[in-house]
Amino acid sequence: MIARPRQRVPLALLLPAGLGLLVLVLPLLGLLVRAPWTSLPRRLAEPGVLTALRLSLETATLATVLCVALGVPLAWLLARVEFPGRRLVRALVTVPLVLPPVVGGVALLLVFGRRGLLGSWLDSTFGVSLPFTTAGVVLAEAFVAMPFLVIAVEGALRGADRRYEEAAATLGAGRWTSFTHVTLPLVAPGVAAGAVLCWARALGEFGATITFAGNYPGRTQTMPLAVYLALETDLQAAIVLSLILLTVSVGILAGLRDRWVGTP
Repeated sequence: MIARPRQRVPLALLLPAGLGLLVLVLPLLGLLVRAPWTSLPRRLAEPGVLTALRLSLETATLATVLCVALGVPLAWLLARVEFPGRRLVRALVTVPLVLPPVVGGVALLLVFGRRGLLGSWLDSTFGVSLPFTTAGVVLAEAFVAMPFLVIAVEGALRGADRRYEEAAATLGAGRWTSFTHVTLPLVAPGVAAGAVLCWARALGEFGATITFAGNYPGRTQTMPLAVYLALETDLQAAIVLSLILLTVSVGILAGLRDRWVGTP
């Protein structure tokens, strides 16, 4: 095996690359250095921390289930069906990726608030009010997280070999049977990766949640909101909550390294 010669890295590229790495890594190192390691177990067992953690896990999981139920069919539509305005629909699906989360929360209020476009009808007809409730947290998290799932699944569908679906069709399988028994197994890794990213994004959602659902302990106060509140009264508690979110984020990126970051 022929050894590759070492390439000299130009200083003009090495210096800004190193500075960019420092910009990304130093804040994380600061979080680890300032963490109250000696009192960490006790702080993790505090009722407020456990409540915020439980609520975050529950709402992020429910939001992911909602995203999978709605996002997988939407991704299939974008990947496999030609229709007028498909590019516009794809652009609209990705808007939450670049939209400031607070703006997303305002938009949710205008639609699902008690005087919103749909919220007034839901309130008068079914007595359902979504703002400032746990269900509102789930909806806000699903709004910002669904694009991650749709993009991942659409990419998997475009890369899947369609000959298997065509073979199933020639054997008499209908569109639904072909989708559930052939297409979904083919793109299952993409669905799983998209769901994990979707869950992680929902777990870390802040702006849309606090705008649409508020910050009520035990009902709408997820971990990012608890970090924001703790910064005003207890810095150590804020660091502990931040460490939990950092650990989850690093774990997810490590698990999806080959798919999203690239092979070493």
